Amino acid sequence: MRSVFKLPAAAAALFAASGLSSAALAQEEEAGPISFSANVTLTSDYRFRGISQTEEDLALQGGFDAAHESGFYVGTWASNLAGWGTFGGSNLELDIYGGYATEVSSVGLDVGVVWYLFPGGLDRTSYGEIYGSVAKTFGPVDLTVGANYAFKQDALSLNDVKQDNIYVYGDAGVAIGDSPVSLSGHIGYTDGNPGTGPNGWVPSPTGTYLDWSIGASYDLPWGPIALSVSYVDTDISESEAAAYQIVNSGYRYGIGDAAAVFAISASF
Repeated sequence: MRSVFKLPAAAAALFAASGLSSAALAQEEEAGPISFSANVTLTSDYRFRGISQTEEDLALQGGFDAAHESGFYVGTWASNLAGWGTFGGSNLELDIYGGYATEVSSVGLDVGVVWYLFPGGLDRTSYGEIYGSVAKTFGPVDLTVGANYAFKQDALSLNDVKQDNIYVYGDAGVAIGDSPVSLSGHIGYTDGNPGTGPNGWVPSPTGTYLDWSIGASYDLPWGPIALSVSYVDTDISESEAAAYQIVNSGYRYGIGDAAAVFAISASF
């Protein structure tokens, strides 16, 4: 349910692999057709599409991916939850996904399916999304546009009627010369059911809103470790949040308000 998405990193790794030198490719072939990667992050707040899933508190997150040289991949990712983000009583989110990533005429393509699980939560809280993205590099700038579509299902119900949800977004990233610093920007638009049923999910009081962020990261000189900071915000108004609290006391305005998010992450 929660990140703009974890998969662009996996896809980027696959796209980068297509540009390796012949010597590097030979070493990769010797290692076998399947490659594995892992990541772990400690962040000051877990924001999913602009909304805090940990009551603006710490989150420990990690994932594991397996990618075949053909472009197919599978993976999993998990994070702790708190407050609004517990989604029916669960304090854990577990994502399982699979897809296909390739490059055509220097354009990166990524399509797949993700299923969001909430162990220990209420029944019918888990749900799935279909996603796709297109990525292109222009000089030092990497641009990505994509969409996640949650088809009609129980977890997105309103008054016992199944609802769907669409999320479209754009990402930009640029490295600062040969320095270990890079900058990033993101904007996303959510359009879904305007409220929640007993097990329904929607991250805002309206079901339709914008989220955006800008950030910077610094690769430490030792090991695959990076420090990052980002400014995250949404256009959810205080009056919208106040009205929604009447029917769902678990939601509060602060979790969709502007915030600086700090993180340290490592990838292997």
